Formats: sequence, structure tokens, C-alpha cells
Amino acid sequence: MLTSPTRSARSERNWFEEALGAALPPEGGTVTIGGAEFVMRDGILRAKNLASASQAQTSEAFGFKWKRRESYDSPPMLAAIREWLVQRYGSPEEMGWLFATERPQLLLDAGCGSGVSALELFGERLGRARYIGADISVAAEVAKQRFAERGIPGSFLQCDLMRLPFAPGSLDAIFSEGVLHHTDSTHDAIVTLARLLRPGGRFMFYVYNKKSPIREFTDDFIREKLQGMTPDAAWEALMPLTRLGKALGERGIEFDVPEDVALLGIPKGRIDLQRLFYWHIFKAYYRPEFTLEEMNHVNFDWYAPKNSHRQTPEQVRAWCAEAGLAVERERVEEAGITVVARKTAG
Repeated sequence: MLTSPTRSARSERNWFEEALGAALPPEGGTVTIGGAEFVMRDGILRAKNLASASQAQTSEAFGFKWKRRESYDSPPMLAAIREWLVQRYGSPEEMGWLFATERPQLLLDAGCGSGVSALELFGERLGRARYIGADISVAAEVAKQRFAERGIPGSFLQCDLMRLPFAPGSLDAIFSEGVLHHTDSTHDAIVTLARLLRPGGRFMFYVYNKKSPIREFTDDFIREKLQGMTPDAAWEALMPLTRLGKALGERGIEFDVPEDVALLGIPKGRIDLQRLFYWHIFKAYYRPEFTLEEMNHVNFDWYAPKNSHRQTPEQVRAWCAEAGLAVERERVEEAGITVVARKTAG
């Protein structure tokens, strides 16, 4: 007689095969889906041809980052992630369209990384959906491990988000937290992924907002400096910047900007010295309850990937309209733009 975990694994395999439109190969075996070849390795279906040159660099950077679990897996870090996600997307208790439907919804986590965003925002409710985590990097392995540790079912893919093996209109929901701007084109990523949604399906995503001019220049300057380094070397190269941000934050110095500095995008008003640097000169994250490693993780996340596009709210709205997405929730912050949109057309 089959044990309950085995029955659960078989059920998961069946719905995943249905979503793919193909039978999963055995370990080490291959399958062709939509003209692309995939291999099964360590329980994860992986595309044989993964990425463009710039995406390959991004994949390496994020694979390195998400394997450093000590830099983001502490209770204070996870609590901060969860709080920020709920502020932007809303409480999962309000997402009846995802967790209170007659049949389990097919949910794609597009660029799942280590699974931290989905696990912190949705938590145990993920067991009510059919979760698929897809990432271009080996972080998919970390996500698979973290889901297993939490006892939450899920299936995982390692592939380019622009070449996902799903038919148009086959997904009920897509969640993509801080990922689409790391593809070769944010616009193309939104339009391409939206095609996979059924009419009425939801697309939840966060992308970077454009910053003030000095910050934009400095960010690109630092990012370019890191491109010739290994991920380990880039991590260490960012440490002095992270220590500077910590030193600025610990000073707790506030002052008044007497009037808008329109030429540099700096608004008038009271501001902490560290936040002035953070928003208008360079990103050097500071949070007093975080360790230096955790703060460096946030800075590395920003500076290490070659692909790191910034866009305006107006651009994002236009791209959503082009993709047949009606925006239901939008939150625009200095850091980025959060959207929950409903697919209105096939």
C-alpha cells in the first residue's frame, strides 16, 4: 500500500505533467517540450540551453547569493521581507481568487530564487495551490530544499523565463517578485509571461523604479566595476560600501534640505543622512537589526546582476495595457513599482 507522502508526490507529478503537456522523464532523462530540450537532474527539470550571455552572468550572481542562506534566512530578515511583501501586495487572506477557489490554482513563481518571497508572503496557503517555482539559476535547488523543510509541496524548473514550457492561457496566476527587471527586457518579460495567463488570471510583480540622476549614474558605475569579478570577489568588494552605509546609519543624523534640488531629484524636507546617500547617491542598505552579512546581501542583490533595468510607472502601465492586463493594485515607491493585474484578454 502506498504511503501518504508517496501518493502526494504522485499527485504532484500528475498535475505538473498536465501543466507541461508532457510526461516527466526519469532522473537523468530528457524530454522535448515546445521544441526545447529539458533534462531531469536532482528532481528538477532543467533546460539544456539556459540563457543569453547577460542572463548567464545574472544566473551566476543569483545562484551564488541564494546559496548563502546565512545572509537572509534569519528571523529578523524573514520578518522584514514578509512585512514589506504584505505592505505592497496585500494580505494573502484577501486573495480569494488564489486560495479560495473550487479547484487548486496553478501558480507560477517566475524567478523563484530560493523561494523566500513566496514562502514569506503566502506561507502555508501555498498548499492550497499548485505551485511551480522557476528560476534561471541553481537557486531552484535551494527553493526545492526550503519548500521540503517547510513541508509545502511544489514543482521546480531551471530555465529562462522567456522560454517557459507552458502553453498560452494555461496558468491561473503568476508571481514575480523583483525578477522581471533582471531579464534582457522588462517589457518583453511582462508581455511574454502575460500570454501564459488565462483570462481572469492574475499577474503579481515588482520591478525597479528609476532613481535620481546621481544614484542612477553611481549604480551603473559600480555594477560595471563588478562585472569582471567572480561572485565571491564581488561580495567582498561591496563590503566596504556596506560598512559605510552601516556607519552612516548608526550616526542617526537628520537635517533639513531647505528646498527642492530639482536638478538632482532631491526633494526638500527633513531626511536622515544615510537615507540621503541611499536614495540619491548610492545604495548602501542599513537596518539596525540586520547583520553586516544581511545588509551586504541586499546590496549584492542590487549591484551584482548585469541585467538590472529601471523603469517609470508610466512605462509599466503602458506595458500592462499592451499585454492585456488591467491593473487592480499599484504601489509606487522610490525603490520600485508593485502591480497586481488581471488578464482581460486571451
